Amino acid sequence: MLSVHLICVGKLKEKFYKDACAEYVKRLSSYCKLTLAEIPEVKLPKEPTLGEVVQALAKEGEAIRAKIPPSSRVAALCVEGRMRSSEEVAQMFPALGHSPDKHMVFVIGGSYGLHPSIKAEANLQLSMSPMTFPHHLARVMLLEQIYRAFKINEGSSYHK
Repeated sequence: MLSVHLICVGKLKEKFYKDACAEYVKRLSSYCKLTLAEIPEVKLPKEPTLGEVVQALAKEGEAIRAKIPPSSRVAALCVEGRMRSSEEVAQMFPALGHSPDKHMVFVIGGSYGLHPSIKAEANLQLSMSPMTFPHHLARVMLLEQIYRAFKINEGSSYHK
């Protein structure tokens, strides 16, 4: 069974986000071994300096790196990434079965994004939209797209 990892900066607090994520985690259990890791977001002052933000992102980056299993294909979610259709995301999963990578890892940063080194080390940079979304909502959206990818690959009517 394919191993999919979500590494997310920040903890879900709102019940509606938790419920939505739990629903997709349940649905995905038939398709993959899903691991979800939450990295604590570094606390910053209300108006941090650029240096403070960079330092916080570096610390979060170290924690993210520690959670990435060996032999992984890593997708960093970031605004500068390439937008992909649901069908293109679906193509990522069967291709993984024919590669030396054993894990598909998606990384979602916190409110200040991801450290540049995490983006640079990723196999691909993925953007959901040029619009800005709360990173907790991005987690729900990503889980739904991963579920949709598996449904596309099985030929289900879920994806219309």
